[in-house]
Amino acid sequence: MCDSVTNPEFPDALGEARAGELERPGQTAGESFDPIIAFSHVYISFDERPVLEDVSFSVNRGQTLCILGRSGVGKSVALRLLMGFLKPDSGSIRVDGQEITDLGEEGLRAIRERVTMVFQNGALFDSLSVRENVAFPLRERGGLDEDRIEEIVEGLIGQVGAEDVADAFPSSLSTGRKRAVAIARALASQPEVVLYDEPTTMVDPIIARRMGDLIQRLKRQLGFTSIVVTHDTRFAERLADRVLFLDQGRAIFFDSFKALVSSLEPHILQFLAHDGFQLPSE
Repeated sequence: MCDSVTNPEFPDALGEARAGELERPGQTAGESFDPIIAFSHVYISFDERPVLEDVSFSVNRGQTLCILGRSGVGKSVALRLLMGFLKPDSGSIRVDGQEITDLGEEGLRAIRERVTMVFQNGALFDSLSVRENVAFPLRERGGLDEDRIEEIVEGLIGQVGAEDVADAFPSSLSTGRKRAVAIARALASQPEVVLYDEPTTMVDPIIARRMGDLIQRLKRQLGFTSIVVTHDTRFAERLADRVLFLDQGRAIFFDSFKALVSSLEPHILQFLAHDGFQLPSE
């Protein structure tokens, strides 16, 4: 990912698309109403082993929630529940007020048009070039001519700094580049909520910082709601409006990152100490 990722100007093609034919009615960048995502008393277990127990949290439109915790505590499970890839044993999951736990595949497809996920491995189509991967959701949706698709795709590729690999195939890309292209493809579907599964895993600190810059800019300029799964407290400090901390199935929800690091909860203190995190003094 090249330095253009930090360019504060959003490409005209995507900006126009967001404001025009691809934007959903009633949505204003940065505007917050009732929670767009809400988990209420969610339980799920695998082979009788509890993974999430009585998990409740909410995210308002335009906010970023970071889900923190060590590996194997169910952080990514929460994202898969929200996408409908898994169903909870009990509890409620709502997207913009709509209960999704009882939806069939057709209903979940509609939800996935509004909520999209950027997977750790990028989940790109190996047989398609970067440009073709980003164009895929636009062509699937239909309603745009090829010139307009190409215009939007070029803007998205530029936004994530992938212009120099636009004609390359995923197998030739680094982990960081794959993830950046996956973000561009996710944005092409014009979602309301973007889920990021460990976006800084297996990338160097420079790429991780640029990834954080990009997520912040998408929220600020386009009003995207984001849920970011991470074990990196410094990354969460930069991004989080709200924080969900998971430990052995138990969840603690905080209205700010500062509230998290001010907690006296032993599991949180241990996690922060292990990570070497200290809150700067005011």
